[in-house]
Amino acid sequence: MAIIVTGASGLLGSALVEALRERGREVVKLVRREPRAADEAFWQPYEQVVDVSALEGAEAVVHLAGAPIAERRWSEAYKRELLNSRIEGTRVLVDALRRLSRPPEVLLSASGVDFYGDTGDRLVDESQGRGTGFLSDLCERWEAEARRAGEAGVRTVQARTGLALSRRGGALARILPIFRMGLGAPLGTGKQYWSWITLDDWVGAALHVLANRDVSGPVNFTAPGPVTNAEFTKALGKAMRRGTMPIPVPAFALTLGLGEFAREGLLPSHRLVPGKLTDSGYRFTHTGLDEALRAVL
Repeated sequence: MAIIVTGASGLLGSALVEALRERGREVVKLVRREPRAADEAFWQPYEQVVDVSALEGAEAVVHLAGAPIAERRWSEAYKRELLNSRIEGTRVLVDALRRLSRPPEVLLSASGVDFYGDTGDRLVDESQGRGTGFLSDLCERWEAEARRAGEAGVRTVQARTGLALSRRGGALARILPIFRMGLGAPLGTGKQYWSWITLDDWVGAALHVLANRDVSGPVNFTAPGPVTNAEFTKALGKAMRRGTMPIPVPAFALTLGLGEFAREGLLPSHRLVPGKLTDSGYRFTHTGLDEALRAVL
């Protein structure tokens, strides 16, 4: 029984596919081009096309596809692309799952910690409601589309992922050159919390929830030790054996340079705890930021 993965070429998807295959699992990647191998199947969400035969009888579906949040400055057109790539893509995929005679046991669908909005210094688990803002609204609508798979008897899990730490890609890989030059600095006040998770633990958590039938609904894919942005900056500089700038980058400068993404993606505080992961028995490999960064780097 195959495990179907969308977004398999991204940071999270490629690591998960590798881990599944190392465990002897069959993986089929949904791709938006002509399939080039036996382990690929076609879908084109903007045209509402899915190779349903690839989904029939699958064990699980992992849905990670979506336009990158921090790829470029947010114009109104790019915000529509961010929304459509997630909401329309999830809708088309779930509609296909609901038509199957043998639907998968579980759908693991991506989401983000931005669902909660700015949580300040409060510790927040999955029982917390949604916040406000563009990203919070995006996550809510994204998750709502995934939940519709439950009407077909599919267990649904929404992975609210924090800052994924890896040298292979993602936000950390993009800021490493800045820190190598000794130019790393806190952002804004530096007091906002960043909830992070290593790539190894993200994959471990994904395998855990796929196998654990007692886990459903939103799950915080974050390590147990969230830190402030200032603490993250100091820890990363230490791990790279580089100094950091003592003066923070002002919020207005971030907003001037990055626009709305800075206000919604960098400056809000997300102090989250992985309540469902720990309660269901997942054991993190990396719980402290210092040792996590040493392992990653």
